[in-house]
Amino acid sequence: MEYALLLCGAFLAGLIDAVVGGGGLVQLPLLLAVFPGISIPVLFGTNKLSSIAGTASAVWQYSRKISIPWKLAFPASAAALIGAASGAATVSFLPPAALRPMVLILLIVVGAYTWFKPDFGKNRVEHERRHPRVLASLLGAGIGFYDGFFGPGTGSFLIFGFVRLFGMDMLHASASAKLVNFATNLAALSFFLLHEGVMWKLGLAMACANVLGAQIGTRLAVRHGNRFIRWLLLAVVSVLIMKLAWDLFK
Repeated sequence: MEYALLLCGAFLAGLIDAVVGGGGLVQLPLLLAVFPGISIPVLFGTNKLSSIAGTASAVWQYSRKISIPWKLAFPASAAALIGAASGAATVSFLPPAALRPMVLILLIVVGAYTWFKPDFGKNRVEHERRHPRVLASLLGAGIGFYDGFFGPGTGSFLIFGFVRLFGMDMLHASASAKLVNFATNLAALSFFLLHEGVMWKLGLAMACANVLGAQIGTRLAVRHGNRFIRWLLLAVVSVLIMKLAWDLFK
């Protein structure tokens, strides 16, 4: 029964994560609840093993359906890989909970901006930038560091950044975010493999369920477009705000 619950959770996490990120809100709490006696780094590594499979699947599916802006997504992903590794290494020097108030404020800003700007990310509007690849790299490095160090809201911040900085619509921003998410997941998974390891059998089973969810999620995003992604983004951001507020004030 518990394993069936974990597989269902991995499926749902893959579906949500493929569109706007935030699958960890579903998958990780389930792992922590089912295996209270297993060390947290092992559970985090198992979560990343499942997530990276779904993320890779989402990138592949998006690339078949739409034209991913590779010239921006690739440098952002390369920088995010380095940033995530640096963020993970920094955890031992500064408790991640120290970021919680700032992240809560940023999520409120993202949610409010998206809510009060109905046309935000509705259409592609190419912004003229002097050094777009450098800007994309800075975005990837910053968000990658944050993902390696703390994590909640990474997908939402990436989508918001790609839309706001480069004029992408929600669909292309979501696809670009998935490539960056793959890089950050790879860095995190490598870190956990080198240190605590993962639960391989469970992780691979959850990875299969996560891939299935990611395939359905990408199809829904492509079929229903920017409006669907916008509302799901608002829903995930709202849940993140409530969770972080609860953690902060409880």
